[in-house]
Parts: sequence; structure tokens; C-alpha cells
Amino acid sequence: MMKSSYTRSVLAALLFIAASAGLMNAQRGPQAPAPVVSYNVVDIDGLDIFYREAGDRSNPTILLLHGFPTSSQMFRNLIPQLADKYHVIAPDYPGFGQSSMPSVEEFEYSFDNLADVIEKFTERIGLAKYSLYVQDYGAPVGYRLAVKHPERVQALIVQNGNAYDEGLREFWIPLKAYWKDRSEANTDALRQFLTVEATKWQWTHGTRDQKRIDPNIWTLDQALLDRPGNQEIQLQLFFSYGSNPPLYPQWQAYFREFQPPTLIVWGKNDHIFPAEGAEPYKRDLKNLEFHLLNTGHFALEEDGDLIAGYIRKFLARQKIK
Repeated sequence: MMKSSYTRSVLAALLFIAASAGLMNAQRGPQAPAPVVSYNVVDIDGLDIFYREAGDRSNPTILLLHGFPTSSQMFRNLIPQLADKYHVIAPDYPGFGQSSMPSVEEFEYSFDNLADVIEKFTERIGLAKYSLYVQDYGAPVGYRLAVKHPERVQALIVQNGNAYDEGLREFWIPLKAYWKDRSEANTDALRQFLTVEATKWQWTHGTRDQKRIDPNIWTLDQALLDRPGNQEIQLQLFFSYGSNPPLYPQWQAYFREFQPPTLIVWGKNDHIFPAEGAEPYKRDLKNLEFHLLNTGHFALEEDGDLIAGYIRKFLARQKIK
């Protein structure tokens, strides 16, 4: 009898909680459905370029350009956070993610060529204007697009994307040696950057809590890096990165002349692109919102909600259409 009474009391309490939750939801009104992300492929000069897309095409576009050693998967959480008000697109470069991976004999892996592919990609899918989100490799790709087509760029969102000599510090010493001399010794010194330990380190170093970083992220990245022939691709791009610092004055001149509204959301604990590379943007940009975040290279992993909020408020203030 006592057990039956206790059971009825618990059931009554649960029914009350459920009814209260239903009443609260009714007061809030119907919840908006989660934005649908589509996964697409488009042919660019015989290459299958994969891209993620969400949001109404009539809304302002944000073009998300990923870094090394990852792909558009780095934006997997950010895309639905922005897609209710923006048209969001994130492609994978050749040799990365789900895009085609021709060998180094079949395709010249350079930042000029990556930018050329992404330029043709934007034209192929009809992007006349967009805000550029650049991170790591996305910066030299995106800034090439911006210099060539300044009329297309409505705003910049910069997450650990370098455009100043001050940003190339200790981490870059072996890479600078490689740019000067592609000897076997200098080449072998860079192969350590292609190991699972290095990939995990890029995702976890400088974070507040490594337990919040999903291991599936670096596991997928490493699986793609380990494909036959991909290491040669990455070594070629390591060498091609040496073509970027000579372009820094050109990119800085673009900032000064065209003054794109710019949001900096930079993981300040990043050893690859430290905060010293973020500060010089203040010299050249007048309409600049600047945030150093207490996290690492892939700031979206720990501070994705915060960054999404900054983006929404920043772009709303710019009244971009």
C-alpha cells in the first residue's frame, strides 16, 4: 500500500513537471526548426569541389574558408548557428576534406591555385557578394580573392588568419628553412606536422579544457592526411606558403584602401598564429571589432557560441544586404 502510494506520488510529480514544461513551451510559442545543411559537389575544371551550404540564398552570404589540416568540417557547428539570417557556404579545397585529391603531378598545389579554384567556385555557384570568414590557410586564399575582387567582399571575419610578419614567430622557423632550401633534411623536419600527434595538438593546444574537444575531429583529419599521396600535397603547400609573406604589403594596402568592416575573433593561445599577428590589423583598419579569446588555434571548438554571437551582432551593425 505504501509502495503504491509512493509510486502514485512520483507519477503525479512527473506529470506536473511535464505539464509545466508543456505550458512553458506553449507560452514561448513554436520552436523554429533547425536550419538544414546540405552537402554538395560542383565541378571546377574537372575537380569535384565539395561544400556545405545552409540558409536562404536571398540573405547575405558568408563564405567560410578553412585552415590546415582540416576542412569545412571545422564549421560544422557554426553553419547552423548563422543560417537563420545568413546564406552560409563552406567549401573544401582540392586535397582536403571531401573534394578531389589529384596528385602533385596532376595539380599544382599552390595558394595561387587554391585561390583560383575558390574564385571559380564562387562564380560557378553565383556568389556576387559575400563576407569572408578566414582562418589559417583561409587567410591567404581569401585575401587573394579580396585583392582581386574588392567589390565582392562586404566584410571580413578573421580567426587566427595571418597577414603580418609579426605573426610568423617560433613555430615558423623550420618552415622558413624549407622555403629557402627543400633539402631532404628540411623536408623530413616538416613531416612531424603530418602525424596524428601534431594534428591532435593543433586542435587541443591552448584550449581551456581539452576534454571539450571532440577526438573525432582530429581522427577524421588524420585519416584524410594519411591517404596515399596526401603527404606530398601538404609538403607542397608548406613550400607554397612561402609565397604569402611577400604579399602581406599588398593585402595591407587593400585593408587601408578599401577598409572592409572587420571582426577579429582570435584564439590568443595559438602557438602557430599567436596574438602578435592579430594586433597589427589595428594599424590598417578603421572599422574594426577586436576580440582575443582565451583558447587555441581552432577557437570555434571552445568559443563557437561566443563567436557566432559576435558575428551576428557585428554583421547586423554593418547593415549588409
